[in-house]
Amino acid sequence: METDVAIVGAGFGGLGAAIALQRAGFTDYLVFDRGDDVGGTWRDNSYPGCACDVPSHLYSFSFAPNPRWSNTFSSQPEIWDYLRGCVDRFGIRPKLRLRHEVHEARWDDQRRRWLLRTSGGDHTARVLICAAGPLSDPAIPDLPGIDEFAGTVFHSARWRHDHDLTGRRVAVIGTGASAVQFVPQIQPAVERLTLFQRSPAWIMPRMSRRISRVEQAAFRTVPGAQRAVRAGLYLVRDAIGVGFLHPAVNRLASRLSLRTLRRQVPDPHLRDKLTPRYAMGCKRVLISNDYWPSLTRPNVDVVTQGIARIAPDGLVTADGVHHRADTIILGTGFHVTDAPIVRLIHGRGGRSLGAAWTPSMHAYRGTSIAGFPNLFFLLGPNTGLGHTSVVLMIEAQLRLVLAALRHMRAKGVQAVEPTAEAQRRWTERVDQKMTGTVWQTGCSSWYLDATGRNTTIWPGFATSFRMRLRRFRPADHRIITADRTPNAPEREHADAV
Repeated sequence: METDVAIVGAGFGGLGAAIALQRAGFTDYLVFDRGDDVGGTWRDNSYPGCACDVPSHLYSFSFAPNPRWSNTFSSQPEIWDYLRGCVDRFGIRPKLRLRHEVHEARWDDQRRRWLLRTSGGDHTARVLICAAGPLSDPAIPDLPGIDEFAGTVFHSARWRHDHDLTGRRVAVIGTGASAVQFVPQIQPAVERLTLFQRSPAWIMPRMSRRISRVEQAAFRTVPGAQRAVRAGLYLVRDAIGVGFLHPAVNRLASRLSLRTLRRQVPDPHLRDKLTPRYAMGCKRVLISNDYWPSLTRPNVDVVTQGIARIAPDGLVTADGVHHRADTIILGTGFHVTDAPIVRLIHGRGGRSLGAAWTPSMHAYRGTSIAGFPNLFFLLGPNTGLGHTSVVLMIEAQLRLVLAALRHMRAKGVQAVEPTAEAQRRWTERVDQKMTGTVWQTGCSSWYLDATGRNTTIWPGFATSFRMRLRRFRPADHRIITADRTPNAPEREHADAV
């Protein structure tokens, strides 16, 4: 089946792309997703306590405000409902191809088309937008003996709601954003909770509150009210980025976090385990009011020794101690710098994106890649944020994609890709901007790839990223055109850089 634009993924990125195309008059597109519903990360992550750590009014599309948010920081069910509501609000449901897992996407240089092989059939497309998202594929640690474990094992992103945790001995591996949310929820129900911590997290108070009906009514009826709130949140949250670019600024926030830790964890031995020894922001800063208190309960142990192996009835740490468990929950994050989908995308000459991104990811303006014509990658390299909403970054990328598509339509362009030189210059600028930031202070985090390079986070403000993506630059691209007369020979040229 032929379509003009194929979109892979039906989360914030994929749905945002579909709606942006629809609103701009590009109506020949399809959205492919392996799930049975839209939502992406917010469909898959349904663990107890799952919620967003970015204010609701910012963690939503600028073109689709939601006056019905019930809390200043939304829960997973509410965000999922919002995304499903956007599908119907903008009439894009007929464009969805759910339960269509993409097995391969390959560029055909002769036909100037992407060939997609999916679980629901084969498709061709002129343009491919990859919006699979960086938090799509759970990272499962290779622990010796895990296949011999006699109990139940699952990742937090694949929560087993049919597995009752009441009265069980539960081992939680990992102390990232997911664990910080679900641990306080399950702790009261389990007999024993053993938390295996590799490194403690910086945690800030969760300054959330319910949004009153009066406020909701104002958002519905007063023109511009919700946009004004969003604009204020945008300015405040983007300003927080100063502390990531200049680590010394974060000292005040660090003191606030440590003061909260002292108040919530009176036991000095446990408090020492939970005290970070790296600069705030080097790893993801988490927000919670109940995580630290939950670890002080009598049925909780925090273990900092490394896991040596999994036994049939528990876990054995490097010091030889056996920790009994009948359930293991993996809060071990996702494949961010090595997403499996990149191995399925093949550009010019059949080279896979996985090979192009080995050992390190590179992309022009975080969105397009040399050697991969007509491919746009949402939330690609160095587009993540530690201080505000990634939806802002997605929308900036979508403006760039639309600008490229309009240029292609106006100039009769068949294919476009960034030149290797333009991509190299962009990457060098990003790496230079990373110097002196908190991410270069020496900690190990999922922001870093196998080479130790930060390929995940944008080293700047959301505003600066949006400014850099405000227009399409033909001179930075290899442009392939063809005469419009039938069967005319192609002419190919590369614009000067």
